[in-house]
Amino acid sequence: MTAHPISRRTLLAGSAALAAGASLAGGALPANAATFIKGADISWTPQMEAAGLYWLDASGAKHDLLTILAQYGISAIRLRTWVNPSSDPSNGHCTIQEMSAYAARVKARGMQVMLDLHFGDTWNSVGVQNPPAAWQNYSYSQMRDAMYDYVYHTMNVMKYYGVTPAWVQIGNEINSGICRPVGSVSNPAQMTGLLNAAYEMVKAVFPNTLVMIHLAQPQNYDVMQTFFSRYAANGGKWDINGFSSYGSADVAAGIVGNMKSISDAYGKPFMQVEFGGRVDRVSSTQAALKAYITALKANGGQGLFYWEPAIMSQFNSYGSGAWDSATRKPTAIMDGFTQA
Repeated sequence: MTAHPISRRTLLAGSAALAAGASLAGGALPANAATFIKGADISWTPQMEAAGLYWLDASGAKHDLLTILAQYGISAIRLRTWVNPSSDPSNGHCTIQEMSAYAARVKARGMQVMLDLHFGDTWNSVGVQNPPAAWQNYSYSQMRDAMYDYVYHTMNVMKYYGVTPAWVQIGNEINSGICRPVGSVSNPAQMTGLLNAAYEMVKAVFPNTLVMIHLAQPQNYDVMQTFFSRYAANGGKWDINGFSSYGSADVAAGIVGNMKSISDAYGKPFMQVEFGGRVDRVSSTQAALKAYITALKANGGQGLFYWEPAIMSQFNSYGSGAWDSATRKPTAIMDGFTQA
């Protein structure tokens, strides 16, 4: 599917009609707040499958990865998307078409989908927020219109594949803003305008989908407060907070306490959408997983997503994950999901 040029006026004029019909699209709706979500980001899976990789369960039986994850109570899958990515197997792919096709498999397995929009051509994270190359020289108004068009198109590709995402992240670890420098947190009016454009287009197509703001390193409370205070003061729109934290078990309770405090300050629910640890340190990573789940449940957090637990060594330069690449079996880290 190819995006067609659509003006902002056309997009907004069609929002009401789209909203009226969007609830008919297939896919899981957002979880009840009383249900704790156990999830996983497995965005590398299509590339790993294309490379001939596969996964075994703990008993050594070969299954589709989603089937194995379900054995650990995983009920939701997070998938990242890049705007115009390269074909690099580790740092590319993840187009909306590729991710939507995989999301349809997730839906067929009875799982919910979280879509993670990076608003870049490759990784954007707490320290990097580069716009897509095609947007690099845009003015604020041009970039805002590009945001309207891109998110509208992205949501409609998901709808074409019959998937209603339960959550959509509008940006990945956006402590410092998005599409910098235009959408930098130091220019909060423009940052808010870009994010609100994304929010409005998600809701135009999927009015019941929860739109998430995602920040990293919640141990840095002042950084979170800077973002949220500026975003709220400029009329920012969002439904739920998502946080990344990879800390050890002994700091989990304090970090989750910060997640709760900043979320309560703005009247928003929250969840941890990235957790991970060293795959070669099974005991400590499992302990951290259990500690975060326990702390999240105690503080009203709505879920936890493990970042790429099933990654194989060919794709993994981080030493992270929860699978043994030699045996293709899950490590005992995954038992943390059922023990917590």
